[in-house]
Amino acid sequence: MGRLRATVYHRGMSRAVRPKASPLLVLLALVLLGAVPAACGGSGGASSGPSGGAAGGPSGAATAPASAGTPAAGAAYSDLAYGTDSPAQRLDLSLPPNGTRPYPVVIGIHGGGFLSGNKTDGQIAPVFEALKRGYAVVGLDYRLSGEARFPAAINDVKAAVRWLRAHASEYGLDGSRIAVWGDSAGGNLAALAGTSGGVAALRGPHPRDAGQSDRVQAVVDWFGPISFLRIDGDFRAAGLHHASSNGPDSFPSQYLGAPLTEVPGKVRAADPITYITPDDPPILIEHGTADGTVPVGQSIRFAKAYAAGVGAGAVTLHLLKGAGHVDPAFYAEAHVDRVLDWLDAQLK
Repeated sequence: MGRLRATVYHRGMSRAVRPKASPLLVLLALVLLGAVPAACGGSGGASSGPSGGAAGGPSGAATAPASAGTPAAGAAYSDLAYGTDSPAQRLDLSLPPNGTRPYPVVIGIHGGGFLSGNKTDGQIAPVFEALKRGYAVVGLDYRLSGEARFPAAINDVKAAVRWLRAHASEYGLDGSRIAVWGDSAGGNLAALAGTSGGVAALRGPHPRDAGQSDRVQAVVDWFGPISFLRIDGDFRAAGLHHASSNGPDSFPSQYLGAPLTEVPGKVRAADPITYITPDDPPILIEHGTADGTVPVGQSIRFAKAYAAGVGAGAVTLHLLKGAGHVDPAFYAEAHVDRVLDWLDAQLK
């Protein structure tokens, strides 16, 4: 099986590759300034965020389904309904300007503490860089905790995966090559989608496209909370002071509908570690060592459990030294390129 190896990246980029005005860093600045919803543990309330453009795919996206003919390269579709339980069950689909059909797919899952954010905000801007590599890219909305508690959000992620498979031929997609990439709360959902493939309890009460698989073939988890009941202990172990995640107003408690210690079974059901099996897909886990919102111990523990349950070769752990939550280091052009290189190795 081998031992898990963690790569530690130092913050920043060499001067030779640092762009003067990277669109990704501009969008990240909007996140940090509050113009775009913050990631996991941020302030409540949804925000529309920047629409279209780099954050949400090409502007002027078509709202109608693809025609019976082959969709044009570079075509984009907005607000496609992948479910009927809520207006939140919508996705945006962008096709690459080049590449070979059928296209592999990357689904971007936004963060926001399970209580804010949307498919057009700057958190998933890096995912749209995959268009340049011939991937179809999906921006995903899902039900937030103010509307529905766990497991509604993961039900929605799985429903979107099934919908994409059901409509793969219509849009020129390869349903056998689907990756999920999420940050913060979205990282939790991406990881959970990866480990719980085929788990009936998380499909939803009336699953749409039930004949399709909800398994994914690769996962990118950026600083996601993984073991909710261990968050407080991980902060103490890191020597960081943080409000208890068990309080009734914490984002995990709002997501699960009660203080965590009152619903331990539900907490376990929401933890990606719970479902690890040997057939889980390859995963890339990245986390900043100075994260004051989701402690880095969450990702380290998850990576160790993944290596033990799936195999050391199935998990790649990168720790960004000195990086915080939603840190610019993650959005730097060279770093995003490394993530895309990893995806290429899994799906191409």
